[in-house]
Amino acid sequence: MTSSPYSTPPTGLEPPALSGSTDRPPLQRSRTDMMLGGVSGGLAEHTGVDALLWRVAFVGLTLVGGAGIPIYLLLWVLMPPAPAGPADRSNVLDEWVERLRGRLSSPRTPPAAG
Repeated sequence: MTSSPYSTPPTGLEPPALSGSTDRPPLQRSRTDMMLGGVSGGLAEHTGVDALLWRVAFVGLTLVGGAGIPIYLLLWVLMPPAPAGPADRSNVLDEWVERLRGRLSSPRTPPAAG
């Protein structure tokens, strides 16, 4: 017998080569798909899951144990906003969150020993 039980696959069915980079966009708050802070829209762009499903998940977490609101607020503060475009909108809450985020991420110098 000259044939082996493990034959090579035909040329049209070769598995795709794995690349080291991912095709996902960076995790950022959306400026176009936003209802409050753009967190669900940003998660949708990053994961490929519809923003409506993220919103339903946050509401579900809120109704089940109350964790949805704190998680959403935490992500709103921690996720950087996407770069602003000409059609993007901003609101007062978003500006306040950016100031808070700037204070939290500012470099802190230790007090001088004296």
